[in-house]
Amino acid sequence: MNRTGKIIRTAAGVCVLAVILICLGISYGVSRSSRAQTLCSGISVTVADSTESRFVSAADIKEYVGRDYGKVAGIPVGNIDLDRIETILDSMSAVLKSEAYITKDGMLNISVTQRKPIMRFQKGRESFYADDMGYVFPVRSGRASYVTVIDGAVPLSLGRDGKGRSAAGKERQWLGQMTDLVLYMTRHKVWAENIVQIHVLGNGDLILIPREGKEKFLFGKPVSIEEKFRKMDAYYTNIVPARGKDCYGSVDVRFDGQIICK
Repeated sequence: MNRTGKIIRTAAGVCVLAVILICLGISYGVSRSSRAQTLCSGISVTVADSTESRFVSAADIKEYVGRDYGKVAGIPVGNIDLDRIETILDSMSAVLKSEAYITKDGMLNISVTQRKPIMRFQKGRESFYADDMGYVFPVRSGRASYVTVIDGAVPLSLGRDGKGRSAAGKERQWLGQMTDLVLYMTRHKVWAENIVQIHVLGNGDLILIPREGKEKFLFGKPVSIEEKFRKMDAYYTNIVPARGKDCYGSVDVRFDGQIICK
């Protein structure tokens, strides 16, 4: 084949490719235009781990979207701002993360992951949860999680909206220490099952109250956690068998190398 034939063949190939690209572009444009005109058929909500935590329901999500975003059913899907919907839902105190997307049938699908509280604070009439990242959010009526209760002189102040992370240095430090304490109990399930309440005294010392038995553990500040729980374990494995159950009303594990029973 001479040089002229090669040039003609190459030109023909370029033309064919251009036609294909133009057709694909037209097809994409038509598909995009058609999708933009598709009307939203409704909202489908999936709440992850709803069997473990029940702070958010599908009805709650739909209510938030309707109240703070507006009507979506019957609206062209191209006009629905998915980022704004996710921002609205992520502002819900019990929502860790949300994802919104639209399927071919025009359905607005929303997937929500809830926060998982590890402790519940009771401060006077205020009641609020905290997760393992130190995020505090209020307790909602009818929505409960069975976690360790911490009451008394709780040194935390809720923000104006009653949620978020503590900004003050001392508050954040204390919350971090309490998080470490409760997570230690969670890793050692016997403590998570046995210690049901932690009372905070005015000086910041903690009293750990077990599910069974009349003794209360004087724990002191939320520091040296592992060592103090070792002494509590020694109390149950050595002192109780020797002295009998309910022999003591208080067990003090605050001081190094000592277990003081009264």
